[in-house]
This record gives sequence, C-alpha cells and structure tokens, in this order.
Amino acid sequence: MSEIIITAVYSNGMLRPHSPLSLTDGQIVRLQVLTEEASKDAEQIIQSLVAEGLVTPPQHRDDVEPVSEEAWRELTQRLEALGGKPLSEIIIEERG
Repeated sequence: MSEIIITAVYSNGMLRPHSPLSLTDGQIVRLQVLTEEASKDAEQIIQSLVAEGLVTPPQHRDDVEPVSEEAWRELTQRLEALGGKPLSEIIIEERG
C-alpha cells in the first residue's frame, strides 16, 4: 500500500478508522493527524492558490511512481554533503 488518506475518530485514546485498512497485523505506519478543521483550511488555501494561478492542482497521484530506496539514499547523501544548507539555497545555487 502506498499513501492513502483516511478519516478516523478519536475515542478513548485510540484512533478508529471509518473504513477497513489493508494492513498486516503489527505493520508500522506513519501518521499525519489533521483535524477536520485544519484539513478544510488547507483545502481552502490550496483552492485559492489554484484560482490565482500560483499552483497547479495535483493530478493523478497514482500515476507518480514512488522514489526507490536507492534514489532516496543517494539524494540524502548528496544533501548531507552540502553541509546542511537549506534546500532553497541549494536550488538557487543549482539554477545559478
């Protein structure tokens, strides 16, 4: 399974998904918790940016192939070799 977005309810110290997940027992996952209000705020901001022509709306995310572990490691090593500069500075230098 790649990235999915689900809704869940928090009850008695547990997050309970509204629909079943195709996970194996004991599988470790990463969670980003957005309240419904924060999610709506983020969506409104994105829609405003799209309407102003400042960003392009996301297309079919399923068409994007995930980065391989090897490519991820190589990129991490290259970024570490640059001495901890912010990514924005690295991009500006690469473009210059």
